[in-house]
Amino acid sequence: MEKKEENTFIIWGRNPIIEALKSNRSLEKILIAHDTHLPRELIKLAEKKRIKVQRVPRKKVEELAKTKKTQGVVALLSPVKYIDENRLIEEIISSEGILLILDHITDPQNVGNLIRTAEVLGINGVVIPRERSSPINEVVVKASTGAVFHLPIAKVGSLKQFLNKFKKSGGWVVSVEKGGKPIHKLKYPFPLAVVLGSEGKGVSKSVLETSDIIATIPMKGKITSLNVSSAGAIALWEIVKQKFNY
Repeated sequence: MEKKEENTFIIWGRNPIIEALKSNRSLEKILIAHDTHLPRELIKLAEKKRIKVQRVPRKKVEELAKTKKTQGVVALLSPVKYIDENRLIEEIISSEGILLILDHITDPQNVGNLIRTAEVLGINGVVIPRERSSPINEVVVKASTGAVFHLPIAKVGSLKQFLNKFKKSGGWVVSVEKGGKPIHKLKYPFPLAVVLGSEGKGVSKSVLETSDIIATIPMKGKITSLNVSSAGAIALWEIVKQKFNY
């Protein structure tokens, strides 16, 4: 069965989810009740498609589906179709474009705001990690004012591996983080991946080690940090100014 409510797509039942996996629909994740044993076919398909499978209380499954007839499993369908990461790299490299990398940002409002800013400023694509990151859900869609439908978005298993692959293909990586050079005084090379870190934790250590440049937003006030969507808007604007000679 499938239910649409405020742009959230939820399907439940073993066979519908198996068919969704076979049809190459983009799934955010599959939730399985603790007391349920699923067909091996479903598990193997999820592993092959690299879809996150999470064990939760049966009550959670039934609340999402709004029915008890779930067979103990629900799947959250993504409102967007993710682009293959290798194809995205090829497109960014060939166009000498700009990629926005969201490093484990969990707040969907921030993710939506950043995608909206990226689309408005002419960024060429967005990359998010599969784990510990907000799914592209109805909150993200709304906060982005639909920008999620106009930008290619890739979901990857490891940001470090993705960025290393991007660099080997000819790209550069800049992380927006404290302790670097002033963001407005740097000369940016293209194609370029721009990394924004998670709320509170900042850019991951492994990603910082991969970065070619650390760019820092100068701060003069008593408050020494910015919301990630605000920091992202400032950073992307500084970089876009150079890219398009504004």
